[in-house]
Amino acid sequence: MAAAKILKRRRTQAPNPLSSANPTETHGDDGEYNNTYCEECGSGDNADELLLCDKCDRGFHLFCLRPILVSVPKGSWFCSSCTHHKKLRKFPLVQTKIVDFFRIQRSSDLTQKPCKDNKKRRKSLVMSKKKRKLLPFVPTEDPKRRLEQMASLATALMATRTKFSNELTYMPGLAPRSANTASLEQGGMQVLPKEDIDTLNLCKNMMERGECPPLLVVFDPLEGFTVEADKSIKDLTIITEYTGDVDYLKNREHDDGDSMMTLLSASDPSKSLVICPDKRGNIARYINGINNHTPDGRKKQNLKCVRFNVNGESRVLLIANRDIRKGERLYYDYNGHEHEYPTEHFV
Repeated sequence: MAAAKILKRRRTQAPNPLSSANPTETHGDDGEYNNTYCEECGSGDNADELLLCDKCDRGFHLFCLRPILVSVPKGSWFCSSCTHHKKLRKFPLVQTKIVDFFRIQRSSDLTQKPCKDNKKRRKSLVMSKKKRKLLPFVPTEDPKRRLEQMASLATALMATRTKFSNELTYMPGLAPRSANTASLEQGGMQVLPKEDIDTLNLCKNMMERGECPPLLVVFDPLEGFTVEADKSIKDLTIITEYTGDVDYLKNREHDDGDSMMTLLSASDPSKSLVICPDKRGNIARYINGINNHTPDGRKKQNLKCVRFNVNGESRVLLIANRDIRKGERLYYDYNGHEHEYPTEHFV
């Protein structure tokens, strides 16, 4: 099974504060900083992980920031004091606003319980341990709670200036849809069986009617936006598809996006594709990765991220790899088997 991955990209880094012979010198006309230290912990150690504010020139370790940053942004960055960080503004819990935000098809059904036909359909898709069929998510029955779940996602999307999209998007100037050809995958890609494609389509149809996955997006001071299970979820349940703009890897190797995901790892590197959810995406971009560098890291993992051949195109699915309890946060391995992404600051 081919595992999806996040790519390790080059980043601009703060200069080494110990490189100057004069320890009292802060910076000269050449603009190089020679005595940079972290405003939070007071240390100048780990210079390659010191991030400088582009307005006040103060330094901050990536791991001392709240939430933690995984790597130094390529573009401009401003500390919380210089950005006058405001309290997170929650999306209003109003049905009509949520309907418009997510472009839900049948607005009148949001105040009703999940469709009975869906329950019958789910029963016909019950997984056999031998066949290992995928399961559709089971929406929360309480309509008010479903509104709260969707409002939590809308809050995160607004805060990160991301438009909601539950599909892969192909924008002018980026990779065309014709480039997403699963047969180009290096070593081949697992074909999603028809029964599982039907399950995936059922999940998509439920979302279009406002029957969302039982997930809640919360803001954690350490992890930033993260996702919790709002009810128990069974092993092999489809959580969501990873969505966003599709582009060639060669165009994004120096991109500063922190949620880029491999879509197609082609034998010809010039044809490799990535998903970029920084402008358009869904709840997948807020599900965090495990820390591969600690013994407890993998204990948190409760999802697997897998690329499948779906009707000739590559798609990335997040699937429960064990039973998940209500209130448990969702985590998956960003690296898969490649171990290319620096996850030492994941929590």
